[in-house]
Amino acid sequence: MTARTLVVASAGLSQPSSTSLLAGRLAAAATEALARQGSEVDVTTVELREHARDLTDNLLTSFASETLQEAKDAVGGADGAIAVTPIFSASYNGLFKTFFDLLDDGALAGTPVLLGATAGTARHSLALEHAIRPLFSYLRATTSPTAVFAASEDWGADRSIDGGLAGRIARAADEFATLIASHETAATPDPFATPTPFEQLLDAS
Repeated sequence: MTARTLVVASAGLSQPSSTSLLAGRLAAAATEALARQGSEVDVTTVELREHARDLTDNLLTSFASETLQEAKDAVGGADGAIAVTPIFSASYNGLFKTFFDLLDDGALAGTPVLLGATAGTARHSLALEHAIRPLFSYLRATTSPTAVFAASEDWGADRSIDGGLAGRIARAADEFATLIASHETAATPDPFATPTPFEQLLDAS
């Protein structure tokens, strides 16, 4: 089987949260879809609320803590990413934006990303297209065609089982798995692989 790595970034603020619940559902569906294509999946979940203080410190000092750097490296080196945020003021929340702002330039370039969002009402569903998808287009990620929005009423048993949210999750997962299967993760460049000769450094001074 082909080994694939998947990182799930959830920006839910409460514990538990509907954002984390949706992220988990998307990850499970994507794992199943990839397994049907012959891939074995290693899933890493990043709960951004656990890194809130470190994200602020990183903004102020330009240095990431060890745990935050591990989370950033995991996203940058993954075959695919699932990114889920609650909707605040018709857009992603600050925790979500800060994390993706602090990724290294080009970390998500070409990486398949499945987008998800939660809110209290379906009136906020367009935030996925007018706010969240443009963010990942700017980051040069390859966003999956179907993004998944879950309002409070979507978590009812009937709607989550037959069509509704479950149907959207299944369709998005299948599309996402197809993107991952056709994507080759670029090797992370080693900044020390081609050091500048000491003589050249002296000449430059």
